[in-house]
Amino acid sequence: MVPAHLSEMWRAWGVPAAIVIGGSAGSIEALGVLMPALVAGAAVPVVVVVHLRPSEPTMLPLVLARRCALPVRIPDDKQPCSAGVVWLAPPDFHLLVELDRSFALSLDEPVHFSRPAIDSLFMSAADAWGPNLVAIVLSGANRDGADGARAVRERGGLVVVEDPATVEFPVMPAAAIAAADPQIVAARPAIAALLAEMTAGGAPA
Repeated sequence: MVPAHLSEMWRAWGVPAAIVIGGSAGSIEALGVLMPALVAGAAVPVVVVVHLRPSEPTMLPLVLARRCALPVRIPDDKQPCSAGVVWLAPPDFHLLVELDRSFALSLDEPVHFSRPAIDSLFMSAADAWGPNLVAIVLSGANRDGADGARAVRERGGLVVVEDPATVEFPVMPAAAIAAADPQIVAARPAIAALLAEMTAGGAPA
């Protein structure tokens, strides 16, 4: 169940058109809590960037798919960002959302030493969805995601940040809080409950 103060914020803001999630160190554990909350047949796309080592094949799609009622896919360049799917950035590519809400894979320079970068996804998604976007910043050990979260906030989107006091690697969420003044700062279980309501397609009772 969504805590009462989050329900009030969620009702005031509205139903999202898309959800973007970014994290680094400690975020796999966070996703293990959040992914089971996503509702099958969700009417929104969920796009995830996790900092991955480019030199190693990733098992993350399989790991997340075991915990999630939605299919988990790595998109191709120019593929539409369809609803009801968890889209995962591939290793060593920035994942961007174009204005027509299709994906673009980029080999531009790393951002904050990271490719894929959370900032790249969040900024492009803010341009594509504007005030109908939810951005979630999870645990991590650098400030990637802070500028992207600010871009989402400036365009009227809803920014949710994992509470730095509850994570092992607080640098990333703390930087996002300082840069973006997020509407919601909460621990993983509360964020999971919020995601369940959002992907169910309606505001909480």
